Amino acid sequence: MTDHHSERPGFSEKDLLRQVTDLEGKSATAARLFDIRRIIGGLFVLYGVIVTIVGLTDDDAAIDKAQGININLWTGLGMLLLGLFFLTWLKLRPTAPAPPETEPEDEPAP
Repeated sequence: MTDHHSERPGFSEKDLLRQVTDLEGKSATAARLFDIRRIIGGLFVLYGVIVTIVGLTDDDAAIDKAQGININLWTGLGMLLLGLFFLTWLKLRPTAPAPPETEPEDEPAP
């Protein structure tokens, strides 16, 4: 039984290892970029700002509908706090950094 990788001209084990290392680095970068905490935190902060502004500009009729509670203001502030929690969590506990890129050492064949 022959090794199929050794039959390909110009394709060595070192090339394969380099490609795997490059893909691992790209995967780690994508994981950090699209961390779900960043997405959830950002959306909650954005919507929290919008709802808080609406709550600050509500008239008495809207507050009377909610039985005297400025529900938009309180909901907006809660959303802001939750969004800031997620972003703070992301800052304090970031995803693991990508492993340092090292070149494999050439070992003599046995």
